[in-house]
Order: sequence, then structure tokens, then C-alpha cells
Amino acid sequence: MNLSASKAKLAKSTKELGLKWQGTRVYWNDRKSAEFEKQYLAGLPDSVGAALTIIEEIEKLLNKVRRDCE
Repeated sequence: MNLSASKAKLAKSTKELGLKWQGTRVYWNDRKSAEFEKQYLAGLPDSVGAALTIIEEIEKLLNKVRRDCE
């Protein structure tokens, strides 16, 4: 299990989603798009940031367990 790669992929995917959404808003910019953004995307950066922090902590813990088992 490579948590560093997973963490990087999650961060990259979130950034790509944000860029794609910005492009989408050029063509879809009405009340429904604002509702969609508010419901599904607005809190995503904070949630992903929290998940990345947790992944880092898990990775540290797993590295410690590996060292302790050697």
C-alpha cells in the first residue's frame, strides 16, 4: 500500500476537478449550477484537505509499526 502515491493522486484529482468545474461554469452558469456547486463542490477542498492530513498520520503510524516489527 503506497499512501504517498494515493495522497498525491487524491490531491491531483481534486485540483483537476476544480479546473474542470471552472471550465464547466463558463457554459453552465445558472441557479442549478450554483446549487450543484454549493451542495457537492464547495466543501470538497476542506474535506480533501482533512483526508490528506489523516492519510499522512496513517502513513506515519504504519511506518512506525513497520520499524517496530523489524
